[in-house]
Amino acid sequence: MADRSDNAHHAALASETRRQILDMLVESRDPLDALSIATRIDLHLTTVRFHLDHLEGSGMVRRQPISEKRRGRPRTFYTATPVVRSETSQVQLIDVLAEALATHDDGGRASAEDAGRQWADDIIAQNTMAGTNRVELLTVLDQLGFDPHTDAQGTIELRACPFRDSAVAHPQVVCSVHRGLIERILEIEEDTSPNVALLPFVQPDLCVITGTRRISHT
Repeated sequence: MADRSDNAHHAALASETRRQILDMLVESRDPLDALSIATRIDLHLTTVRFHLDHLEGSGMVRRQPISEKRRGRPRTFYTATPVVRSETSQVQLIDVLAEALATHDDGGRASAEDAGRQWADDIIAQNTMAGTNRVELLTVLDQLGFDPHTDAQGTIELRACPFRDSAVAHPQVVCSVHRGLIERILEIEEDTSPNVALLPFVQPDLCVITGTRRISHT
C-alpha cells in the first residue's frame, strides 16, 4: 500500500483551501506570511494558520526565516518545499506535452496510449532488475498514487489521481496514457489481450476500470 508520506500528502490536498494556499506559495517568488495569505484569499487568519500547520506537517510547506528591521514579534514566513516545486514543474511539463499531443488528428489518443504501454514496459523492466518476477496491476496503481480498490468481479475503483489537474484539462491525452499502461500490464499479468475499459471521472474524484479478471486483493 501507499506509504505514510503519500497518505499525508493525499490528506493535505483533500482540502480545496489547502490546495489554494499551496498553489499560492508555489507561484510566489518570495515567502509569504499567514496574514498575507489570509488577505489574498479572504479567510480568517486563524483558519489560514490551521491549514499552514497541516501543510507543514505533511512536508509540503516549510517555515522560512527572514530578517526584518521592525519592532515587535517576528513574523513567520512560509514557502513550498523543493519537492513540491519540483512536482509542480513536472505537472506543468505534462500539460505542455498534453497540449502538443492534443493537436493530432485523433486528439493524441493513439500516441498517448503507446506512451502508456512504454511506461508499463519500463515499470516491468525495473521490477525485473529488482528481482520481482511478477508485476500486478493493483500494486503498480497503488505505488503510482491512484489509491485502487477492487471487488470480486474485478472492477477497480481509482479513488485518487496523481495527475488529476492535467487529466481534467486534457483527458483525451492523460487518460489515454493511463489506459495504455493498464492494458499493457494486464497483458503481462493475465497472459492474454485484455478487454478492459477505463471510465474517467465517473465522479469528480473517482475513475473506474472494468473488465479485469476477478482479483482477490482489496
